[in-house]
Amino acid sequence: MITNTAMVTICGRPNVGKSTLTNALVGEKIAIVSPKPQTTRTRILAVTSRGNTQFVFADTPGFHRARTKLGNYMDDVVRQSVADVDAVVLMVEPVAAVGDAEQKLIDRIRENSVPAVLAVNKVDALEDKSALLPVMDVYGKAYDFAAVVPISARTGEGVEELLAELEKFAQPGPALFPDDVVSDQPEKQICAEIVREKLLLCLDKEVPHGTAVVVTRFAERDDGSDIIDLDVTIYCEKQSHKGIIIGKKGAMLKRVGELARRDIEAFMGTKVFLQTWVKVKENWRDSDALLRNFGFTNQ
Repeated sequence: MITNTAMVTICGRPNVGKSTLTNALVGEKIAIVSPKPQTTRTRILAVTSRGNTQFVFADTPGFHRARTKLGNYMDDVVRQSVADVDAVVLMVEPVAAVGDAEQKLIDRIRENSVPAVLAVNKVDALEDKSALLPVMDVYGKAYDFAAVVPISARTGEGVEELLAELEKFAQPGPALFPDDVVSDQPEKQICAEIVREKLLLCLDKEVPHGTAVVVTRFAERDDGSDIIDLDVTIYCEKQSHKGIIIGKKGAMLKRVGELARRDIEAFMGTKVFLQTWVKVKENWRDSDALLRNFGFTNQ
């Protein structure tokens, strides 16, 4: 029986491993991941329980210097997510220097007087763990962290230790989500994000960052086959990008679709018939109206 809850925000610079950690904490793929920065665009809540404590983790976009209105939205999400939570996890790489993004996040944490745990990620890449000492020292001088936990979000090293530290900030109260809920995202939104993940993995340079994915049809067939019909529109910013996404004789779009369908079927636990289209919406990342249409709004 759940008697305690802990709302925890995970924040850090782009590509530090926040979504990988979120998935490791929940034990299920909730947030998409890719080697490219700015993969996560909005706040994603992930839910898991340990003993009598329910944890609700907020995976946030990487905090960066915004260059578009979409970027401004993403940074606003991070700033707002640091407030009104029980604790914050600041994820950093094992580098003995406080970067500009990390300093701004520390300042935000200090402004809100919220307990914070420093998670030093990617320790599996260190040949000598003593290299963590100067990292812990420099961050210890920057802020009075409640704990410092070396982790590897990729391998799971240190994840249970991190949970144990975060449980100290849990507050008495009933569960915020039912037992079978692992995320606040609707199923069709997770499906759209899986498609966007495959775009990030398959395409190079700026092209995938200029894409938005919208599910226009999500329906179970009524013939008893348990097949889900999924229609997806991929929006890009330039006509030339459309050609790249489709590829020669449709090869790239077919590859993206096949990879996405495989993951979507694993997530949904049933067969999926996926159809994809590509449309051009020039400079959508700087259009207030299109950002609202694509769901990027703080209102």
